[in-house]
Amino acid sequence: MHAKMTKTMELSVIAHAKNGFSDKFGIPRQSRDDSMIETRIVFEPSYAVKEALRGIESFSHLWLLWGFSEVEKERWNGDSWSPTVRPPRLGGNKRVGVFATRSPFRPNPIGLTSVRLVRVEDINGALELVVTGADLMDGTPIYDIKPYLSYSDSHPQSANGFADETKDYRLQVDWSLLNPLQGESNEGVSNAVPETVRRDLNEILSQDPRPAYQDDPEREYKLDYGGYNVTFFVKNTTIFVKNITFSNKK
Repeated sequence: MHAKMTKTMELSVIAHAKNGFSDKFGIPRQSRDDSMIETRIVFEPSYAVKEALRGIESFSHLWLLWGFSEVEKERWNGDSWSPTVRPPRLGGNKRVGVFATRSPFRPNPIGLTSVRLVRVEDINGALELVVTGADLMDGTPIYDIKPYLSYSDSHPQSANGFADETKDYRLQVDWSLLNPLQGESNEGVSNAVPETVRRDLNEILSQDPRPAYQDDPEREYKLDYGGYNVTFFVKNTTIFVKNITFSNKK
């Protein structure tokens, strides 16, 4: 006999993600184990309990269960969900079943991400996990954390469906056209933008943040990350960084 399930369930936010992704544009489409971009998982006071993390440092990877907090509230209504979506990586013009994608527009706005655990930090009593490989926006609510187990969670011979078509897609990033920061000389750009930010931007841009249906070499795009606004354009298989300014987003 199955227990009767209620239609809705209330989830508690145990933590929030903290990183340089102040805007949805540019966030990696999937988590990547080779990523160097760090995200901090900052626990809410009620869950910042050391005993709750006892033993976690013995695991190299974790699962994060989180919420698509930026998806329009009306799209969260399970009575009005769409059974098909148009993945951007497929050009935005091919419909597939929502349960065959990782689209944020689903009956329930829940995401699942595997990340690499770098370290656990206690900052004046505030517990934080430092992880890499997260595909989360700054401020994303975290609902749960579980250890990743390679003997049960990894299936190397699994089929990846249509996702295999673009899994190795990468662009070259060219910084040679970079204009100086406002108020900085050309030589000052390298000094003003921290090396870790430039490293992260190189990784983000190489994954091509544009939707696949946008391929206009004359069009300029803007991306916010880590307190900086980056302007770039794309020609063939190369992204050209044109300008960097200080961002007004936090």
